[in-house]
Amino acid sequence: MKTKRYNVAVVGATGAVGTEMLRVLQQHRFPIKRLRLLASSRSKGRRIPFNGSTYAVEELQNRSFEGIDVALFSAGAVRSLEFGPEAVRRGAVVVDNSSAFRMAEDVPLVVPEVNPHALKSHQGLIANPNCSTIIMLVPLAPLHRAAGLKRIIVSTYQSVSGAGKEAMDELWNQTRGVFVTDPPSPKKFPKQIAFNVIPHVDVFMEDGSTREEWKMMVETKKILDPKIKLTATCVRVPVFVGHSEAVNIEFEKPLSAEEAREILREAPGCLVVDKPESGGYVTPVECVGDFATFISRIREDATVENGLSMWIVSDNLRKGAALNTVQIAEALINRGLLQKAA
Repeated sequence: MKTKRYNVAVVGATGAVGTEMLRVLQQHRFPIKRLRLLASSRSKGRRIPFNGSTYAVEELQNRSFEGIDVALFSAGAVRSLEFGPEAVRRGAVVVDNSSAFRMAEDVPLVVPEVNPHALKSHQGLIANPNCSTIIMLVPLAPLHRAAGLKRIIVSTYQSVSGAGKEAMDELWNQTRGVFVTDPPSPKKFPKQIAFNVIPHVDVFMEDGSTREEWKMMVETKKILDPKIKLTATCVRVPVFVGHSEAVNIEFEKPLSAEEAREILREAPGCLVVDKPESGGYVTPVECVGDFATFISRIREDATVENGLSMWIVSDNLRKGAALNTVQIAEALINRGLLQKAA
């Protein structure tokens, strides 16, 4: 039987996540008939290798989506709002990595290991959740099905790559500056990020939370269960790639640490590395380039009834962004929800 192949556009192809999307598409052998790489006018003409060929980056325009079956967006909310609906009008299914459409009632917000059934209601637009939400829900969803999540307390330790290439450059330049007595100058971040941590990701809201913390709360409710209570503290740390999360969970029903380990060992997308000894856990450096979400330090919390604590780590450019986007496109194909193909 001949494999169906699809015309694919990657929007924001020269950015950190767009570059990672291309790697994932190639590694997953996504069935591509024709590939179009789109970015701003600054990147027009830049040549990017992919799967043995070289592609010229095109300037993002409305007509860019003619004949495209699926468009993977990672160019920021402004560009998504401008060009996403236009891509849908021209026949493409859009999987968007920005915050533009996440809370729209008619747009599915999807983590394929958690709620792939939500894809059947799509009307051309599908939203990729926030990176921190994705990384947390991959392991928490199977535990929710087993014992019912009641309340989540999460503290994130988010790498600078989540804020883009300029943020990564700032960490590099500031770190180098410290050693050559060149005083670090904050630009992308509100304070020095080298050798520091900043409890401030995204903008502040009226209640004192940041928008990143709010996203984790509302997205968890939309994806998993509106009854779940969640409070988050999101922190930027001087790590280039890889988000970490310390998660405390209160369940409706009893769930032991060993039962949780057994569930997570069988859960899609999860890899348990949990030995109560020096080095028996995963850190961000070890997760870079990996597809899995790693879970360590699973233990019972005696301060609440039916409580567990755990440590979660994943590559935010992969599962937190590019990988999840490609997996959504694959789920559309596997479920027969991406019809137009040659």
